Amino acid sequence: MTRAIKVRHVLAVLVTTLVLAPPSARADAAPALGPFALAPSPTWTGTWEGAASGTTPALPGASIRNVVHTSVGGSAARVRISNRLGTRPLQLGAVTLALQEPGAPRSPKAVAGSMRTATFGGARTVTIPAGKDLVTDPVYLPIPADANLLVSVHTPADSGPATYHRSAIQANFVAPKGNRTAEESGTAYTTAIGNWYYVTGVDVLGTSAAGSVVALGDSITDGTGSSFSANHRWPDRLADRLKALPSNRRLGVLNAGISGNRLLLEGRGPSALARLDADVLSRTGVRVVIVMEGINDLKGTPEQTRTAAFEDAYRRIVSRAHARGIRVIGATLTPYGGHGAYTPAREAVRQKVNAVIRTRGLFDAVVDFDAVVRDPARPSRILPAYDPGDHLHFNDAGMKAMADRIDLAKLTPWTP
Repeated sequence: MTRAIKVRHVLAVLVTTLVLAPPSARADAAPALGPFALAPSPTWTGTWEGAASGTTPALPGASIRNVVHTSVGGSAARVRISNRLGTRPLQLGAVTLALQEPGAPRSPKAVAGSMRTATFGGARTVTIPAGKDLVTDPVYLPIPADANLLVSVHTPADSGPATYHRSAIQANFVAPKGNRTAEESGTAYTTAIGNWYYVTGVDVLGTSAAGSVVALGDSITDGTGSSFSANHRWPDRLADRLKALPSNRRLGVLNAGISGNRLLLEGRGPSALARLDADVLSRTGVRVVIVMEGINDLKGTPEQTRTAAFEDAYRRIVSRAHARGIRVIGATLTPYGGHGAYTPAREAVRQKVNAVIRTRGLFDAVVDFDAVVRDPARPSRILPAYDPGDHLHFNDAGMKAMADRIDLAKLTPWTP
C-alpha cells in the first residue's frame, strides 16, 4: 500500500468513526489536529452538589422541577440522579435540563429554547437500582456560571422512598400529574417545595476551571439562616469570590452540607465519615475539601465529649483525601452561646476541638471561622450582626464573612 493510499485509508476511518459514533461518545471526543494528532479531551468539572440527606415519600405520577445553581459554566452538562438511600428500583420516565428564566429564582419557567432531554446510554427512560446513582449522558447546552438550572424528573410509578436533600433553601416545584418535564412555561408546576428530589450533582464540560472544591459540613454549610432562593450560603459566596480569579485558579464549588449532619455518628443523613466517598472523594475534579463538621456531635444526643474521637475522625478524613491527591482544609467550629443546646461543659469541648484543629497540624491549612464570627465581648456567642436569631446559624452577612475568611491561595491543586 502506497503512502498516499495509507493516508486516505486513515482519514476514511477517522471520518467514519466520527460520523457513526453516538452523540454521547462524541461529547468527550477531542478535536482533530490533522489526520494523526488529537488534542487532549475536554474535562468535566463539578459545578453543583446537593448531598443526599435521607428519604421522603415518593410522588408517583408527578414531575419534580429542581432548581440548582451553577458555580462554573461549560459547553455541556451531565446530571447525577440518585437512588442511593432508596429501597426499591427507581423508575424514571423522563429527565430534562433547562435554564431557569433569569431574575426569577422562585419560578418554574424555563428560558425559551433551552429545554433539553437527558438520556442514559441513549435511552430516555431508565431504572436505577436501590443504593445506586446514575449519571446522564452529556446534555448539549451552554451552561453559564452563576446561573440557575432546571432539572425536571418524572417518576411514573411508586418506586418507594425517594432519596432527597431535605433543606434546599430554594424553591423547587411539583406538577402533580403527568410527564411535564419538557414544559417550558412551567404552568403545570403548581406546588412549591423546599427539597431537591433525586438530583445530587451536576458537572460541566470544557470549563476553564482547574477543578472543584467540596464544602463538607452540616446546616451551617447547608445554608440555614441565609435568604431563601438567593444562593447566599457561604459556599455560594466562596464561588462568587473564585469567579474573579484567573481561569487556571478558578474552581467549581460543591456544597456537601447536610442539616443535622454529624462527624462521628449518623444524624440527618450518614455521618461525614460514612459519606466521604459518595459526597466528596468520588465527585468530579475535586482538588480540595473544606471540612466543617462536629458541632452536632458535641451538642447532640448522645453528645460526644472525647476530643480524641474528633481528632481521630479528622485524621481519617485527611488520610483518605490525601490518598486521592486531595488537599484538606479544616474549619473551626463556630459559637452557639444562647442556643437551647448550649452548656458551659459543651463549650469547653468546642474550645478543645478548635485547639486540635488549629494546632495539631492535622490539615493542610486551617480557616478560622470561629475567629471571624464570634463576639469579642462574649466569645461563646455569635456577633449579633451575623445572627439570624437562633444563635447557631448565620444570616447573609455572616455567610459572607465566613467566605471572605478563606484564603484563596490555599485552594490550589496539591500532590501528596
